[in-house]
Amino acid sequence: MIKINKMKKEFNRHGGVLKTSELNNLGFSSRQIKTLAEEGAISRIKHGFYELTDYIPREEVVIARLFPKAVIFLESAMIHYGYTDRMPSAWQIAVDRYSKTTKYDIDYPLIAPYYLEPKFIEVGVDIIQIDGVKVRIYNRDRTICDVLRYEKKLEEEVFTDAIKHYVKDPKKNARRLFEYAGRFNIKNKAQTYIGVWL
Repeated sequence: MIKINKMKKEFNRHGGVLKTSELNNLGFSSRQIKTLAEEGAISRIKHGFYELTDYIPREEVVIARLFPKAVIFLESAMIHYGYTDRMPSAWQIAVDRYSKTTKYDIDYPLIAPYYLEPKFIEVGVDIIQIDGVKVRIYNRDRTICDVLRYEKKLEEEVFTDAIKHYVKDPKKNARRLFEYAGRFNIKNKAQTYIGVWL
């Protein structure tokens, strides 16, 4: 019982998701983990990852635990900053284009990986804490650069709303936006859509 309570505490500390190795460190053998899963105390998310059955973790926490290098991206980041109220059908995450595509084959949560050049992955990454877990997300200035870069993939209304919200956002950093725009080769586009309003 003490061990079970300790396990529950550990699950809570990690946003409701634990790796097999973390369960092993708590003293649970592979057989005991299998029994806990069969009894319904924990359930397997994907190979090597479990969640507490009576604790539903937030999806962004599950993503951060399963793919610690991935970054919440585009419309999923826009939702976080209040730049859109339309939930994308799957979590959009930026991942290294050289990573194995099969590792992103999961049933839950629904994810849509965007494979980016490694040199672009770390540009504008913010770390936010959700339920004690570090979640990587692009900051608002990088997010608007992505909105400009992926305009064709977005509905017109979503694109326009994002620009309007960004322009009004007191937390925006226009200098940083243009610095990123330079790196992505979209400085003229940023000037056309955003520069005119600043």
